[in-house]
Amino acid sequence: MKLFQRIFKMAQSEAHSIADKLEDPIKLTEQGIRDLKNDLSQAMQSLAQVKATAIRLKKDADDQLKMSADYERKAMMLLQKAQSGGIDMSEAESLATEALNKKSEADNRAKSLQTDHENQQQMSDQLNSKVQKLKNSISKYENELVTLRARARTAESMKKINKQLSNVDSNGTIAMLEKMKDKVQEEESLAEAYGEISDSTASTDEKINKALEGSASAEASDSLLELKKKMGMLPSA
Repeated sequence: MKLFQRIFKMAQSEAHSIADKLEDPIKLTEQGIRDLKNDLSQAMQSLAQVKATAIRLKKDADDQLKMSADYERKAMMLLQKAQSGGIDMSEAESLATEALNKKSEADNRAKSLQTDHENQQQMSDQLNSKVQKLKNSISKYENELVTLRARARTAESMKKINKQLSNVDSNGTIAMLEKMKDKVQEEESLAEAYGEISDSTASTDEKINKALEGSASAEASDSLLELKKKMGMLPSA
């Protein structure tokens, strides 16, 4: 049982090691930024929709307020017309009352639309804040990605250099240099020895030549004396 557990742990460790090698942090970061940009695009669409709704509600509320003011103006005109005798007062009051009812309905719709507008505007502000935060995060991560790429290139270069240096056989190089040093010293010694031999040989030859030169001079002097005697140039003994 323990053996199987050990085998399982070894396989699990190996799997994690392979996964770590397969997962490129730069690619993962790039994918994360793409996902954030996709989220940002969707958030921008939602923000545009919420803003459009808020704008429409505000416009509808303003239209209802204008309608309310118009009904109020019409009710006043009806009463003024009745007061001047242009219309029966009872009829004017009835129509004015209807106009005021329309005004009240418009006021209620305007109030409801204004409440909806404020809610939509609040949602728009909150969503806009999140969109800006997401934009800042994306910008931050993109800047960090630039730094991460530079660090990754530097790390890769350092890894290659260190790997190359680690493969250098320093002991073998030192041994080769020592061998070359010994060889050079041996050659220098041989050169010096040949130089001494050459000097020694040259001295012996000089001595011999010098001795021979002395004998030749003596022989030449003797021959000269004999020749002078023969010619009678020297007195007889």
